[in-house]
Amino acid sequence: MEDMNTTQHTSQKYNHELEEARSKLMTMGGLVETQVTNAIKALLERDSSLGEKVSFSDYEINSMEVAIDEHCAEIIARRQPAASDLRLLITIIKVITDLERIGDEAEKVGRYAVEMAETPTYGGLHSSLRHLSGHVKTMLSETLDALARLDVEQAMQVVKNDQQVDDEFDSITRQLYTRMLEDPRNIKDSLNVTWCARSLERIGDHCKNICEYVIYLVKGKDVRHTNLDKIRETILGE
Repeated sequence: MEDMNTTQHTSQKYNHELEEARSKLMTMGGLVETQVTNAIKALLERDSSLGEKVSFSDYEINSMEVAIDEHCAEIIARRQPAASDLRLLITIIKVITDLERIGDEAEKVGRYAVEMAETPTYGGLHSSLRHLSGHVKTMLSETLDALARLDVEQAMQVVKNDQQVDDEFDSITRQLYTRMLEDPRNIKDSLNVTWCARSLERIGDHCKNICEYVIYLVKGKDVRHTNLDKIRETILGE
């Protein structure tokens, strides 16, 4: 991925501080993406050892969030940035919160993978979970790419794709509720699948949030809690 672009300053030290903040952000994004990939692999392949590894690796993401937050706060305090630089730092602070929460959801999926390693059918929804997982992995990859390249069009496409993830989650939930009603013995396994699908759906939500921050950074417009048509009208004049 290419580095995020920013305004160049006469102070090389200031440029370095901003570049370091961007670099740390993308490093954190890469770590989160690895965690999600491993969590999904552990779930779908019933790999309890990998699931356990994921569930115990979340501290790395938490440490990066704290370090980046402190770095940005220090820049704001010393440099008193304005305009695009201030938006950049605000965006980074907001994005790392969502990245950390994605890491939390990956940790949960890793724990579920350990618990569900002996579950034979996943409630008959193994293929549905695989489909949902694939969409979520793609969303995260495209989100990090949009963030690196400050690509507003791609960010808006991710926002749009979040609805598909929501719809798939709703479908899985309905099927599991039916299964639980048909036979109470299915309740425990079905709830594990439901919670796992919920974590995947929440990863999609956090991707959407990050892409809304990308739009804010590039266009200077806060588009949270705004539907996609309104975003296009406001940002692109369509």
